[in-house]
Amino acid sequence: MGGGSHHIEDGEFRIYSQNGEDGIIDFLLHLLDSSLDNYPKAFIEFGVENYTESNTRFLLQFRNFHGLVIDGSKDNINFIKSDSIYWKYDLEAICAFITKDNINDLIKSYLKTRDISNVTLLSIDIDGNDYYIWDSINVIDPAIVIIEYNALFGSTKCLSVPYKQDFCRFDAHYSGLYFGASIKALISLGKSKGYCFIGADSSGTNLFFIKNHLYSSSLKIHDLDEYCKRHKARQSRDKNGNLTYLSHNDRLKEIEGLPLINPFS
Repeated sequence: MGGGSHHIEDGEFRIYSQNGEDGIIDFLLHLLDSSLDNYPKAFIEFGVENYTESNTRFLLQFRNFHGLVIDGSKDNINFIKSDSIYWKYDLEAICAFITKDNINDLIKSYLKTRDISNVTLLSIDIDGNDYYIWDSINVIDPAIVIIEYNALFGSTKCLSVPYKQDFCRFDAHYSGLYFGASIKALISLGKSKGYCFIGADSSGTNLFFIKNHLYSSSLKIHDLDEYCKRHKARQSRDKNGNLTYLSHNDRLKEIEGLPLINPFS
């Protein structure tokens, strides 16, 4: 993208990612370049479904990374293992329902098989306990972290759904709107773990963080409210699982009264 200052979404393109995350990741790898020399060319991503759409497949195929992907569905993991990508590249796929209690053991097991102690990139998208899982991870310290946020929770308060070990988005509420954590909660958590918030994709889905020592003054961010306003997806469901296409205010009414806590307090 040339010199000067940039918002990370300026670098967006999409090959395998849901939105423009492929381009943002590629931009960050170019920007950080030799600063990443001490990080293994490895990633960990969980909540990948069948991995046809993901934040790390581009790294695997075009950046010569290896990595671990985790999903709670046996069918999804079997699909990944039957895909030619599984023998063409160094990919490990594990079926597991991730909790605070098992995530570090899952990661450590992978690190041991590859004789590494860290990864370059961690991507978290489990539609529920995202805040608590990132908070619990203490066996790696990735250069880049990508994590989904719930833009509906606004930009001014630290909010998350309460931790529930078996949290499932549509079991928690049929609308699918009640999940995850607010942008402020995740930024606060990132700061406590030594990360600098550097922006979000243009769809208002995923936040991006880098370690403080990797920060570049060329990276600019918007007001936090902008990252919530840009989320336009209308994925709400009724009790029968049908899309309802609710607007922002109606989405808020749909989950009014459901418990939210400040996980950072």
